[in-house]
Amino acid sequence: MGTSVGERLREVRKRRGLSQRELAQESGVSLSWIRKLEQGTETDTRLETARKLAHTLRVSTSYLVAESSEPGADTATVDRWAPVRRALEQPARADGLEDAPTVAGVKEALDAAMPLFKGDRFTELGTILPRLLREADILAEVDPDGRAVRVRLLQLTGWLMVQTRQFGAANLALDLALDMSADRLQGASTVNTMCWLLLRQGKLTEARELAVQWADDTEPRMSRATPEELCTWGWLLLRVSAASVRDNRPGEARDALRLAHSAAVVLGREYQPREDFLRTFGPATVALKRTENAGIVDRPDRVLDLAAKIPTDTLRPTSNNRNRHRLDVADAYAKTRRYAEAVGELNTIWQNSPEWLPTQRYARDILGRVIQKRRTLTPDMRVLADVIGVPM
Repeated sequence: MGTSVGERLREVRKRRGLSQRELAQESGVSLSWIRKLEQGTETDTRLETARKLAHTLRVSTSYLVAESSEPGADTATVDRWAPVRRALEQPARADGLEDAPTVAGVKEALDAAMPLFKGDRFTELGTILPRLLREADILAEVDPDGRAVRVRLLQLTGWLMVQTRQFGAANLALDLALDMSADRLQGASTVNTMCWLLLRQGKLTEARELAVQWADDTEPRMSRATPEELCTWGWLLLRVSAASVRDNRPGEARDALRLAHSAAVVLGREYQPREDFLRTFGPATVALKRTENAGIVDRPDRVLDLAAKIPTDTLRPTSNNRNRHRLDVADAYAKTRRYAEAVGELNTIWQNSPEWLPTQRYARDILGRVIQKRRTLTPDMRVLADVIGVPM
């Protein structure tokens, strides 16, 4: 096997007896992009593109994609979050400290910060997180009851680092949280985010295997499962499905989604364990992921059909569910040449999460395709292009 996407692509293409032009025609990926990948002038490609090529070549996506398929944070983002990374890398100590933090005090501060996490208010989080992390470090050292608070904060920080594409810092935060987990459910909630981190890095096999392992370990007896157990198991199955569909394993993706649906049916509603918005799970959440899978396999018609039936008004507009779903809908509109509707979805996301949307490469790709197809741009398109960072 070669050491780059381009080398592996050329190797498999030749083994299948396809020219570059034939591969482009069968996969829907542009000939120029295939040439750039094989020549090594482009070394980074979206997971969606890699999946199309892998599907045509009848190999797993992970066979083609060995390194991260999504670039890390840019220099400005890295600089902005440097104090948070330092707080993770250099835990605070209680030695010689007279005024140690209390469980009640740190928990109250974390509760007060929850709207910032839910609303993707990155600027405010960047200001308060370093101190909150230091206080949680000290708390866990001086008070055993503070360990759960520190684990929760590390889980949220890891999730935030994934959001902002700081994958090394995310891995550190999540490893620390997993090491301190008090039980398998708390550990599984950390692993859920770890699987998402692996997915964003294009490590599909690792993500699938980790999710399968923990789903097997946490599978509840349905007749007496608690809502929290169902949420935990259901989310791990959704990660299995997400990794499988991206890795050209449609059967495994369907099976995992079917099992997740069975857990959601038992719940009968959207449930949020321990006020943890990252683990909100139920029938609507499964429907969102089914729609996402349809987008991954390039079925925009299916995406729009499924989206029309999802009661999204029951979900808060967080990046973890509803806003991410709107990107799938916007993508489907763009692919079906309903450009005004695509821009409308992007505008709605921007209104809900003005700091989150500019960090989404997916959004830039969607708007970029819209702009390429339009002879003239509306004022909304021009404003969004500036916000998201699409060159015109």
